[in-house]
Amino acid sequence: MSENRPYVLTIAGFDPSGGAGVLADIKTFEQHHVYGFALNTGNTIQTEREFFEMHWTDQAFVLRSLDKLFKNYTIKAVKIGIVPSLDYLKEIVFLIKKLSPKTKIIWDTVLKSTTNFNFLILENQNSLIEILREIDLITPNYNEIVQLSSEEINAERIAITLSKHCAVLLKGGHNPAAIGIDYLYTSKEIFRLKPNNTLVFEKHGSGCVLASAITANLALEQDLKTACINAKKYIETYLESNPTKLGYHHA
Repeated sequence: MSENRPYVLTIAGFDPSGGAGVLADIKTFEQHHVYGFALNTGNTIQTEREFFEMHWTDQAFVLRSLDKLFKNYTIKAVKIGIVPSLDYLKEIVFLIKKLSPKTKIIWDTVLKSTTNFNFLILENQNSLIEILREIDLITPNYNEIVQLSSEEINAERIAITLSKHCAVLLKGGHNPAAIGIDYLYTSKEIFRLKPNNTLVFEKHGSGCVLASAITANLALEQDLKTACINAKKYIETYLESNPTKLGYHHA
């Protein structure tokens, strides 16, 4: 392991197609020249086009592994993907902050698969807010962010409300009014991140790749806005890589 590379961690599901989950995250980490660790929240049976089955990893097992990693390495940033419940997420987030308060946490709010398999149903808004206060960034798309609110249905208003607790990158891939334009909401400002190219191919797991690219950039000491801008450039190259659902990673 290179002593010059910061350590980062993905806590997410295992997708055997390699398009999403920990495999996609590790590929992204390697291209960004950070050293990636991975904890598996669940095994899936899926391809890039179909989702068949989910088997979650026992929460206690994940927490024990998390404890060992943080006690042996200085982990600069963590990306969290699919989890089965808010309690599961809360235990992970709070343990990270207990073991390493300075570690950046990015939650890719994957609530369902692109084939409509539900991973997480949010039932307790107060618990969600409690968790968000310990997270540095969430990366919902326009469909996901509506599910993060029990009151609002307007994506932009929800993003503003949630940004009081943590930064929000509202991804524009599902925004019919402005395809490809992302908005970064912080507690003080809103940044508009325009795409360089909207003529790209849809990819399975693109949200995972974007979130892990941001995670790597934060570990490399980039500020949040710069990390998101550079991750957007990376994901566009990934989306342009070929016309299939499975993309190629390029530095």
